[in-house]
Amino acid sequence: MGSSVLSVQVRTEFCRPQPNDTPTAPDTFGQRVRRARERSGLTRAVVGGLVGRSAEWVKAIETGRLHTPRLALLLRLAEVLGVDVGELTGEERISAATYSKAAHKELPAVKAALTSYSFPPRDEEPEGADALLARVRQAWQLWHGNGDHRSRIATIAPPLLADLQHAARVHDGTDRRSVLVGLAETYHLIQLYLSFQPVPELVMLTGDRAMTAAQDADSPQAIAGAAWYMNHVFRDAGEAHEARVDLAMKAADLLHAVDDNPEDLARWGLLHLAAALSFAKRGRDGEAWRYWDKASDAARRLGENYCHPWLIFGPGMVDAYRLTMHNDLVQSGGAIDAATTIDLAPMPSATRRSFHQLEAARAYSMGGEHIAVVHLLKKAHTESPETVRYNLFARSALPDLVESGPAMVRDDARWLAQQLGVPA
Repeated sequence: MGSSVLSVQVRTEFCRPQPNDTPTAPDTFGQRVRRARERSGLTRAVVGGLVGRSAEWVKAIETGRLHTPRLALLLRLAEVLGVDVGELTGEERISAATYSKAAHKELPAVKAALTSYSFPPRDEEPEGADALLARVRQAWQLWHGNGDHRSRIATIAPPLLADLQHAARVHDGTDRRSVLVGLAETYHLIQLYLSFQPVPELVMLTGDRAMTAAQDADSPQAIAGAAWYMNHVFRDAGEAHEARVDLAMKAADLLHAVDDNPEDLARWGLLHLAAALSFAKRGRDGEAWRYWDKASDAARRLGENYCHPWLIFGPGMVDAYRLTMHNDLVQSGGAIDAATTIDLAPMPSATRRSFHQLEAARAYSMGGEHIAVVHLLKKAHTESPETVRYNLFARSALPDLVESGPAMVRDDARWLAQQLGVPA
């Protein structure tokens, strides 16, 4: 013990600033941008393309020849780099939510459900596994339905979570494993609710708890679902690309991806789609499309009309993600081509249709086609208002459209900004 204490004391003395030490100058905005870009593995050309600027513009920012951009562009830059605005500005208290005020009104209640614990007596009879799983299915239907899906989930998820947790403590055997699968899915729903909210630590918490529940259930299918959503967690948290792909492929190896096992095949395809999106985020074109091809093949094997009831995996979803792939790879021509050919109407999820319409708006934004951008933003808002309200691209694009977009769409852009609560 003595040597251990001594080593700590020596390190402390060594690290303590000395009176004659010269204070270190704080990092500049450009240095923070360069550090975030290099950590994410993105080239200047990719970052520039994703924010609608050139590689030379990124270089000018990083070298200090250009100063901090305006708010809309600053938010977009932070999103592309996978960091919070405060990490770029050097103001720890500043986050994207500071500017966008995009916190959902029920966020405190959902946070309380995740961070408080209740332990009903074990002799208090829990709800049956089948009834609980039926409630989970209903929750997914509400998430994918028309209207304010986040508000619905904020209402039903806390009591559902508490009932599942109690049932997992009391039930045993097959019933307990079924309840744990439902618990993992409920954490997925809460994670989706928390996406684009100013609580990144809770997004990581729900992802981790979902994976733990899936492993406790000893269900390869549940583990695969958790791996899909953990990929989103890792991506939002700026975790290494390699960790995301490794997790997806390890989970895929647990499955039996054969034609007569649609549940396994759908999840296998979904995990290869996760890897494809991860490679696209890094600008690695060949690998991104190689994994996308595997996901597409799995979807086609499931049949043209197949769509998983809550993961929504199927040919339509894989095709729609072509748009995101092209966007992230800064292939504006391919993105617009995809936007003109994708048919979202058969997709049985208003939230997904809205998301992919937002991705189409992002594609047209890269091409400077502002009229198309506003049209698609309005269409996405009609499909699912809360999907648009908490989408960073929509919130960051509207102020510019109100200020400098074509005159014929400024009124529409201003109306949308008011609906989203975006200053414009």
